[in-house]
Amino acid sequence: MKRVLSALVLSFFSVALVNAQGNLLGKGLSSDDIASGLKDALSKGIQKSTDKLSAVDGFFKDAAVKILFPPEAAKMESTLRGAGFGPQVDKAIMDINRAAEDAAKSAAPIFLNAIKGMSVSDGVGILRGPDTAATAYLRKSTSVQLTAAFLPVITNSLQKTGASSSWKTVVDAYNKIPFHKKVDPDLPAYATQKSLDGVFYYVAVEEKSIRANPAGQADELLKKVFGGL
Repeated sequence: MKRVLSALVLSFFSVALVNAQGNLLGKGLSSDDIASGLKDALSKGIQKSTDKLSAVDGFFKDAAVKILFPPEAAKMESTLRGAGFGPQVDKAIMDINRAAEDAAKSAAPIFLNAIKGMSVSDGVGILRGPDTAATAYLRKSTSVQLTAAFLPVITNSLQKTGASSSWKTVVDAYNKIPFHKKVDPDLPAYATQKSLDGVFYYVAVEEKSIRANPAGQADELLKKVFGGL
């Protein structure tokens, strides 16, 4: 992880010198100060996002990231609710979100390990881009690696929280109803994607917050570094 953070810090440090060397160095910041500030911002942003999502109800009671049934199972959900299986459907949804909350505890190290390919030119594009440019870059460049790393974590969490059992209950109930096409969506793959969507959503929130209000950072070094970009 130290190597990953160092590579990312160097990328951002190079961009910082291009865009704001007079401003930042004029504030008495050394290259080590700038690197330290960027490292802290990255670490805190990712940690804050994953801490929020891994708390109880981090997914379940947050409308922005709550995981519902897969789109291909929408008919199954409405049919089951109409047939009196509403409580079972609600439990399955809750259990799936509990699994995402449990898995989010492992997201930060996986996330950081996946971004080591960021280059100096990537950093330039990010700082010159829109307020979620870094998040968009990370989503594009790390989704495959993150999915591969996160899938076994979410699969284990689905088992541990009872989500797999709850899901089987509703799928089996639906498939016993006559005249309906049998369904069985890939729950681990779906929950993995939706869990990562939630992580990226809040990483974007943190990125926009830092860009919009560097002076609002608690760390004085972060105020100087991001206030000069």
